[in-house]
Amino acid sequence: MTETEILIAKDLLSICAVFFRPEEPFIWASGIKSPVYCDNRLTLTAPQVRSDVENALAAVVREQYPTADALFGTSTAGIAHAAITAHILGLPMGYVRSGAKDHGRQNRIEGKLEKGWKVVVIEDLISTAGSVLEVVEALREEGAEVLGVASIFTYGMQKGLDRLAAANVKNVSLTNFDVIAQVAADCGYIAPDDVRRLIAFRSNPSDESWIGAAK
Repeated sequence: MTETEILIAKDLLSICAVFFRPEEPFIWASGIKSPVYCDNRLTLTAPQVRSDVENALAAVVREQYPTADALFGTSTAGIAHAAITAHILGLPMGYVRSGAKDHGRQNRIEGKLEKGWKVVVIEDLISTAGSVLEVVEALREEGAEVLGVASIFTYGMQKGLDRLAAANVKNVSLTNFDVIAQVAADCGYIAPDDVRRLIAFRSNPSDESWIGAAK
């Protein structure tokens, strides 16, 4: 675990942006039962956490994508993070809608995008990677060279990792599920024995045997 991974994990836990409830699972829209609920939008209303997140995202872009011409946020959760990070870096910023507008110029991509620009996609969290890859594809179709993704949090699910690899998309996350699970146990948010159950969920979300499993 890096210092940044631990810092962001502690930040997210402190404002309940990542909230663990292994004894009473949340239900995702897909129907999957999950021991964790993520709402990274809460970082925007916590000034110190927001500062940590945006400065860390800026560091990722500087170190991992130094040739970036612009940042593009995912709609809607990545927009504010892309805007603040681009401001720190002095870069152009735009965002990609989930679908084209049905009025005006019917844009899907908002903000200036020149063909050949090297861009980085800013995302708040990645699970199966479907949404972020739609954004990458939209940018590529408009002639952008997508250098990769910078995200706040990733589950590290195999389906997401496989999709990113198949699309030749690099992702760098500030922290991840495994780190947050361990930090949560270390800081008393969950019982130490719950870490095993959480990792079992991450390894195979469709297998619910972790629910009610002996600790």
